[in-house]
Amino acid sequence: MVFDAPVLPGYQHVYSGKVRDLYAPLGPGGEPAGDRLLLVASDRMSAFDWILDTPIPDKGTVLTQLSLWWFEQLESVVPNHLLSSQVTDVPPEVAGRAVLVSKLEMVPVESIARAYLTGGGLEEYARLGSICGVALPEGLVDGDRLPAPIFTPTTKAPFGQHDESMTSGEVDALIGEPLRLRIEDLTKRILARGNEIASARGILIADTKVEFGLVPGGDPGLEPGIVLADEVLTPDSSRFWPAEEWEPGHPQVSYDKQYVREWLTSPASGWDRHSGEAPPPLPDEVVERTRAKYVEAFERITGRAFG
Repeated sequence: MVFDAPVLPGYQHVYSGKVRDLYAPLGPGGEPAGDRLLLVASDRMSAFDWILDTPIPDKGTVLTQLSLWWFEQLESVVPNHLLSSQVTDVPPEVAGRAVLVSKLEMVPVESIARAYLTGGGLEEYARLGSICGVALPEGLVDGDRLPAPIFTPTTKAPFGQHDESMTSGEVDALIGEPLRLRIEDLTKRILARGNEIASARGILIADTKVEFGLVPGGDPGLEPGIVLADEVLTPDSSRFWPAEEWEPGHPQVSYDKQYVREWLTSPASGWDRHSGEAPPPLPDEVVERTRAKYVEAFERITGRAFG
């Protein structure tokens, strides 16, 4: 799929992912910067490895502003890729949904931590009694809190392909055990800190996905530093549940894009996710409710009014 990334004067478009567009700032001679990037969050919505035709208004701004808030809360846990979060430092066309970041060597693993059993983890548990090789007790149901948070990494599949679960041994073979242990620890700590903060605001974070990049060590022989990149603890990368409605045994009420997933797999959409055909456009009601969910998540977690 080709995205119509906006043309930004003074920046060269270099890449578009499912949701974000990357640009390199141009120097006086028109050469792209080699050490920094402009990261722009779009209003695109992805589900089941498809980019939907229907955008969600203000989604990019919610993701960016919520990530900025969480980056501040997580400063004691892990450094992040931000060079500046100031609106004046980004083009006005993308103000509010763009940040300047360091260009990093990205770790080729999707780092996921789970505190509750649901979604793809539940499906894998039902088949195998484990997730990513981590054995779990028998008899768990949808929405159960796990005995302890677990690290369940996946591959970073090319666009249009599905991320596949990885065992610790498979991650070790790809990036080495020392780096795997470091990102596993950080991912669990990010989820734990997130739940510590969110639970005080009446939200449970069931699971989260984060990405890490590497910066060279300051001295020869030192291990590269690990930096938190992309986004963190947003409705796109995490499952947020209202604590007062948590009830194991069935799918939970959610602040994230689970509402879109549920509509797409309902008879109302008329779509078969295994058909190979693109999903249908979202109806206005689904768009409006999804936007409201994202905004409510932002306001409830941060205590700030959106907009």
